[in-house]
Amino acid sequence: MFSGKSLLVTGGTGSFGKKFINMVLKTYPEVERIVVFSRDEFKQFEMSNLPQFAGNPKLRFFLGDTRDKERLMRAFNGVDVVVHAAALKQVPACEVNPFEAVKTNVIGAQNVIDAAIDRGVKKVVALSTDKACSPINLYGATKLCSDKLFIAGNIYSGTAGTRFSVVRYGNVAGSRGSVIPFFQNLISQNVRELPITDFRMTRFWLKLESAINLVFKALETMYGGELFVKKIPSMRITDLAKCLAPHIPMKEVGIRPGEKIHEMMISSEDARNTIEMDDHYVIYPDLNKAIADGRAHGKPVANDFEYHSGNNSEWLTIDQMAELIDEIDRETHPHLRLAKAA
Repeated sequence: MFSGKSLLVTGGTGSFGKKFINMVLKTYPEVERIVVFSRDEFKQFEMSNLPQFAGNPKLRFFLGDTRDKERLMRAFNGVDVVVHAAALKQVPACEVNPFEAVKTNVIGAQNVIDAAIDRGVKKVVALSTDKACSPINLYGATKLCSDKLFIAGNIYSGTAGTRFSVVRYGNVAGSRGSVIPFFQNLISQNVRELPITDFRMTRFWLKLESAINLVFKALETMYGGELFVKKIPSMRITDLAKCLAPHIPMKEVGIRPGEKIHEMMISSEDARNTIEMDDHYVIYPDLNKAIADGRAHGKPVANDFEYHSGNNSEWLTIDQMAELIDEIDRETHPHLRLAKAA
């Protein structure tokens, strides 16, 4: 898939970018070049010195911001595939800095589309979030707008040949913005209670590798215009708290602005254009056309179908989440694990 190809990842120094690039180097050693595009020079320095990346001649680090279209034009020169992971993702920060969120998540998306078409990039996959489905906060709204822009980019591209698709998934266990490190920090401070916004709350949880594998699947099978949605398990926030601190009582503190009880991945409005596959769903701009063209190989879902973290058929147990957190801890902090063992 990447044989002799040049790949660029926006937001390449983030959690997704580092894991994705590492998996590409391991799984597709025939890749010719990987460009790490991000705006923080210190994070690029840190990443370039990690053992899995240090001295690799295939890696190129390119400073820039997706808000800067001219810089993207320069970075995309000679690039075949783009994975767009750069975004402002913190819900509270986006609520109080709405113009900044729009500049990065919406205008930045438009700049990526324009630069990809003008530079002759063949494929672009943009990362989305469950918060983009029926959004109630600004972050979700900007990501929904971004999703729509990338899907429409296939029309905008015309005969240029650049194809755009989107991959949507839920919370990544262990990522900086998830509730897991938030709870772990409180536990380390010996708090007497863990704050739970609403005891009914559920969330999707997955490992980063699962999200990356869907990106690989999208890049391999996309025609352009698809929105790929990963099937992933749910968990109740109260069970997550019990997993991390079974002896600390919980206190319900009230739902915050912009939060949902259950996160949605596919709404009933999208159901008429949705196909179910073995481990994911695909939402097409026009399902009838996709079926007529032979692009839709799965099973259409029911007209009233919804996929959200509260009606999921797959649930994580407390023991399964404990194993997942322990596995992530071993991968992220191997030196600490070795120190504990000693």
